[in-house]
Amino acid sequence: MNDTVAEQTLLSDADQELVDGVLARQARALAKAITLVESTRRDHQARAEQVLAALLPHTGQAIRVGISGAPGAGKSTFIEALGLHLIARGHRLAVLAVDPSSTLSGGSILGDKTRMEKLSTRPEAFIRPSPSGGSLGGVAEKTREAMLVCEAAGFDVVIVETVGVGQSETTVAGMVDAFVLLQLPNAGDDLQAIKKGIVELADLVVINKADIDPKATEFAKHQFENALGLLRSTSAHWRPKVLTLSAQTGEGIAGFWQEIETHRKTLEASGELAGKRRRQALDWMWTLIDAELRNRFRHHAGVKQDLEKVSRCVTAGSMTPAAAAHRLLNHLQETN
Repeated sequence: MNDTVAEQTLLSDADQELVDGVLARQARALAKAITLVESTRRDHQARAEQVLAALLPHTGQAIRVGISGAPGAGKSTFIEALGLHLIARGHRLAVLAVDPSSTLSGGSILGDKTRMEKLSTRPEAFIRPSPSGGSLGGVAEKTREAMLVCEAAGFDVVIVETVGVGQSETTVAGMVDAFVLLQLPNAGDDLQAIKKGIVELADLVVINKADIDPKATEFAKHQFENALGLLRSTSAHWRPKVLTLSAQTGEGIAGFWQEIETHRKTLEASGELAGKRRRQALDWMWTLIDAELRNRFRHHAGVKQDLEKVSRCVTAGSMTPAAAAHRLLNHLQETN
C-alpha cells in the first residue's frame, strides 16, 4: 500500500496562477497567498489548503530560526542587523511574527516596519506582521502556513519572532530548527525571574547590547552558562551556548550566524533535524485536529442550545464539570 495518501485537488485557474507566482518569487503573489492562508472564511480556507498542498514539495529547505526576548531586548535592531548581514552573504530572508498580544489589542510587534527601516526596503527581505485576532494557537497556525509559503517563494532563511509572553515561546520553538533567547546584560542580576522552561527551550542564549556595559555582559554570560549547565539539553547532539553581541554596532552578528549554521550542520549530520521536523509536522497535525474538533463542538446545534444551561449548573455547583462535559459531548453522539 502506498503511504502517500495526500489527494491533489485540481486548482482553479486563479489559484494555479497564485502558485506559479509564488514559485516565480513574485512579491504580489506571495502577499496574496499569505492573505489567503490567514483568512478565516471557510471557502478561503479550502482554497488555501489546496494552494499549500501544491507548494509543499517546494518547501523545507530553509533554515528556520525562532527569536524571543522581552520588550526592550532589541529584537528589531538585532533582526535587522542579522538580515542585512545575511543579504550581504546572498541569502533571502523572511521575518514572521507570533504575537499573543495581537489577539487582545489587534496590534502587532511587527506592525511598525519603520523599526526595521533598512531591511524592509530590501527586495531580498519579506516582513510580515502577526495576524491579529483569534487565539495564540490560531495566530501560530497561520504563521506556520505563512512560513511554508515563504519557503516556496525561495526564502532560504525564515525568522519567527515572538514577544515572549505566555506560551508563545513553546509555540515558536515547536515550529523552528533553532530557538534563540535574546537577553540584556542586566539579565544576569535577575536570572530567577526568567522561567526555567524558557531557558530550557533555547539552543542559543544571546546577550545583546554588550557594548553598553561589558562587565555586566560578562556576568550575565557566566550566569546563563551556569544555568544551562544545570539543565538537560533538549538535543542529544547540541549543547546550548551563550553568545554576546551588539546589534547596534554589528559586533558579534557574523559569529552568531556561524553558530546557527554549525547547529544546523550538527543536527543534519546526526539525522536529528529530519526527526525534529517530522515530530513538528505530526504535532501540527494534531493541533489542527484539536482546533477543528473544538470548533465543530462549539458550533453544534445541540451543544449551543444546551451550553448556557449546563454552564449555569456548573457555576452554581449543582453539576460537576465532568458531568457537564459528558452531557455536552453526548450531543455529538446523537447526530452520528
